[in-house]
Amino acid sequence: MAAPTLPTTPVVEPVDPTVLSELRRYHASGVTRDIGWRTGQLEALERMLDECESDIVAALDADLGRAGFDAWLGDIASTKGEATYARKNLKKWMKRQKQSLPLAQLPARGWVQYEPLGVVLVIGPWNYPVYLTLGPLVAAIAAGNCAVLKPSEMAPASSELLARIVPQYLDTKALRVIEGDASTTQDLLAMGFDHAVFTGGTEVGKKIMAAAAPTLTPVTLELGGKSPVYVAADADLDVTARRIAWTKLLNSGQTCIAPDYVLADRSVVDELVRKIGETIAEFRADKTEPTVKIVNARQFDRLSAYLDATTGRIALGGGVDRENLRIEPTVVVDPDPDDAVMENEIFGPILPILTVDSPDAAIAFVNARPKPLASYVFTSSKALGQKMIDAIPSGGAVVNHIAMHCLIPSLPFGGVGASGMGAYHGRWGFEALSHRKAVLAKPTKPDLSLIYPPYSDRAVKLLRRML
Repeated sequence: MAAPTLPTTPVVEPVDPTVLSELRRYHASGVTRDIGWRTGQLEALERMLDECESDIVAALDADLGRAGFDAWLGDIASTKGEATYARKNLKKWMKRQKQSLPLAQLPARGWVQYEPLGVVLVIGPWNYPVYLTLGPLVAAIAAGNCAVLKPSEMAPASSELLARIVPQYLDTKALRVIEGDASTTQDLLAMGFDHAVFTGGTEVGKKIMAAAAPTLTPVTLELGGKSPVYVAADADLDVTARRIAWTKLLNSGQTCIAPDYVLADRSVVDELVRKIGETIAEFRADKTEPTVKIVNARQFDRLSAYLDATTGRIALGGGVDRENLRIEPTVVVDPDPDDAVMENEIFGPILPILTVDSPDAAIAFVNARPKPLASYVFTSSKALGQKMIDAIPSGGAVVNHIAMHCLIPSLPFGGVGASGMGAYHGRWGFEALSHRKAVLAKPTKPDLSLIYPPYSDRAVKLLRRML
């Protein structure tokens, strides 16, 4: 399939100031609260992904050079899986949650009920422009909200596609797509939504949070960081090399939960480097081009500078093509921890591998740095795997694989510290975009007089015992 021509970047128009009020009026009508509306919209979203698959793949290819199976897995299957899971479980999620009450409050009934927040803003990223824009939309719909989608302007073909197909399948009175650049995002945040979901880098995440603060808009921030991999001496190196190489090469390494660097036990580091190199060559045997596509010149120049400045040994790759914005998959062995490639999230096809002498040394290395979005450990020992998970704070963790937790709707996905706040996917997304209302229902009788003033000494003594 030929990649479509990139759309011309449009002149950014001011955001229609009535958009939020229109969506609030529609939400106030109660239409989106109905389970039939929610499941119907989720079914329509699933149908859109099926019927527009070829268009989505073409847009991803134009924006990111990502087509075929990688496009299907990263953006289509993952999004559809979220929608299907939510649709099938929504009735259960919406049920009131009965709560036990203290004896002094009886007779009474208490429960928690889930109510829509109202209108949610989803600010999508460029690296998985369909999945990470429509995935939060699944949560918004499941919770009964209206929503505005702001796709990333750095993936213009995908942004244009979403702006075209979403209104064809979903309720345009409840769900809007607004294209634009960073100024559009700021204009939207200034309106004061009921919640904002942002996926992107930590520095931009700070700006999103600051822009949301004046209107007290709650935020879910899915950021990133340097997700580490620890490879123990007892790891299955063949499996380890395949799984590291595969997930690192997905989307040219432009994945927030990609393995950012590897800490390998001294006894296996040389063999691991060799096996990763052989695996990358095997995986790319059908490619005529040794390099992979980087999204734009700014990201290319950043990655190229990392390679120029590193003190580590380049064991594989290292080639760059500035004209076509392409970089070879690269393995850098034992760079200085103060190298730029070790200080910043890489977000590209560069993999540093560092030598460590023990699991404790690996733990100390990771914990001396900001908390990552994910951490990974390869070991044959369940005890060691659990030790690493317990000792390293991270948004999520996987033993003997990488990034797969993101594809499981029954697990929450989110960061901690600098890697983000809040979590979604599955029920976690439904709850994140719902208000958990506490309700207490009491009968009018009995109505004990000792509860009310004036209080006698005897009443006070009784109340102190009861309450």
